[in-house]
Amino acid sequence: MIREQIIKDLEKVLKGLRLSVEKLKLEHPENPEHGDYATNVALATFKQRPKSIGETATPFDLANKIVNAWRLAGLPEYLAKIEVIQPGFINLWLKNEVLSAELAEVLKEKDKYGQLDIGGGRTIVIDYSSPNIAKPFGIGHLRSTIIGQALYNLYQFLGFRVVGDNHLGDWGTQFGKLIVAIKKWGKKSASKLTIEELEKLYVKFHKEAEKNQKLEDEARAWFKKLEEGDSEARKIWKACISSSLKEFERIYRLLNIKIDVAHGESFYEDKMAEIISEAKKKGIAEESQGALVIPIPGMETPLMLLKSDGATTYETRELATIKYRKNRWHPFLSIWEVGADQKFHFQQSFLAAEMLGYGKMSQFVHIPHGLIRWQHGKFSTRRGDTIHLDDVLSKSVEKAKKIIKESETARGLSQKEQKEVAEAVGLGAIIYFDLSHQPTTDIIFDWEKIFVLEGNSGPYLQYTYARTQSVLRKAGERLASGKLASRLELNASRYTLEPEELAILRTLYRFPEIVQEAGENFAPNLLCNFLYDLAQKYNLFYNKHSILKAAKPELVEFRLALTVAVGQVLKNGLTLLGIQSPERM
Repeated sequence: MIREQIIKDLEKVLKGLRLSVEKLKLEHPENPEHGDYATNVALATFKQRPKSIGETATPFDLANKIVNAWRLAGLPEYLAKIEVIQPGFINLWLKNEVLSAELAEVLKEKDKYGQLDIGGGRTIVIDYSSPNIAKPFGIGHLRSTIIGQALYNLYQFLGFRVVGDNHLGDWGTQFGKLIVAIKKWGKKSASKLTIEELEKLYVKFHKEAEKNQKLEDEARAWFKKLEEGDSEARKIWKACISSSLKEFERIYRLLNIKIDVAHGESFYEDKMAEIISEAKKKGIAEESQGALVIPIPGMETPLMLLKSDGATTYETRELATIKYRKNRWHPFLSIWEVGADQKFHFQQSFLAAEMLGYGKMSQFVHIPHGLIRWQHGKFSTRRGDTIHLDDVLSKSVEKAKKIIKESETARGLSQKEQKEVAEAVGLGAIIYFDLSHQPTTDIIFDWEKIFVLEGNSGPYLQYTYARTQSVLRKAGERLASGKLASRLELNASRYTLEPEELAILRTLYRFPEIVQEAGENFAPNLLCNFLYDLAQKYNLFYNKHSILKAAKPELVEFRLALTVAVGQVLKNGLTLLGIQSPERM
């Protein structure tokens, strides 16, 4: 990447001036008139300034000294212009030839453009999705599933070996409640109950328990039987898991979610005794009011390993999970894409895991996504106050299908193709709506906003990609016969670029940087912002300039190259987000 070369060259200049910075920041100015890159290195190193510039010097003076030293050493070939502005920023402009060379790189690399080998084959384990057994896939699990998959895709693209682990909620006292409900009110055997029927029984239990407290005691007794291996309890529990997994797999296929491993909480039941034993041996566990706990330095509340009745806890299972993943995959980094309400749980678990020797705090990352919720509060399965994800996906696809049928898009498309495009657009709208938000923010559920099909939306990006493909289909033989990647000699020396063309060139080369930045910050929304900006710039160019009827053949070829590159980068980016790119819309 050109960014890395600039950093390397600038660090040499700083070294010559005996200036050092831990991490040199190179950013893209919001206003393109301020260059392609800007750095605040003069402000960051001002305290180290050479005495030769005087005691009354300012960061602006130091920035000028850095630039002058760079000029004296010889500015690199890739720079067209460099300037200093108050209070001490250094702005850099790339030559058009450099931008054109990067355009050629897009055409050459195609689907691989933007790939980096930052990971070097190191392993990252991502815990995401994690729906609860016996409950339909709710809209509340959408964020973990979609953000998790996008991060999975990003890290693979960045050269990591990625393992996706679906930590299913298949254990706990709720199964005692479900068993009681099935036995009391189920009108057929557990193996024949649908996931929707299981949810209704779960809701009914809570409504009845408000009137009859003895039901809670029955539920605890049945869960104890389940823990002890009672055959009837196990049979009902396994039936609930089977029907749930079938439904989850259907949703995953629809959303193109590909998780490598699915281990429920129950998988770790026989692995917790070892955790407790190790905590005792290391001397970090102690008794407290009949319970076994790990006091965490700096935390008022200790982590509870065993309750006073001898039962294990959610935290015990988490520690068993961390150890299992460490022993199986030896991850460089472990990521949990789980809601913000679990923040304290993970803080405790990570600190305890470090005390147990399962890894360092720097190797554990909790990405606390915000909730999708009602205006008045959280969704609640117990109250029956929730939205099923399947309903949201179906409505979005139906809305897209209706729009397609009423537009010119339907012309020339078979019924099957119309269905495929409607699914791609409807699901793309939902996925992009989620990913375009910063992960930690809450999203207020609104039927209209979640189905947005224009503006900063998935369908807008899909439409722009389809537009590029339409241009290329019309180009026909001219595109097929021209080796665009090897003939991009057109630059400022032969042709003065139009502002709209230059704007695209000054955006395309940033794609690999954005992919890296999105991965480093666990933020797919950064990629969304970039793709939307690129799509806007291409549509402005498309509406203002002729492509196939341009004045000169070489100009036609250049604008076709721009179109190919924009389409390619949009497709690469949408693929990373988990969104399809229909060629016709």
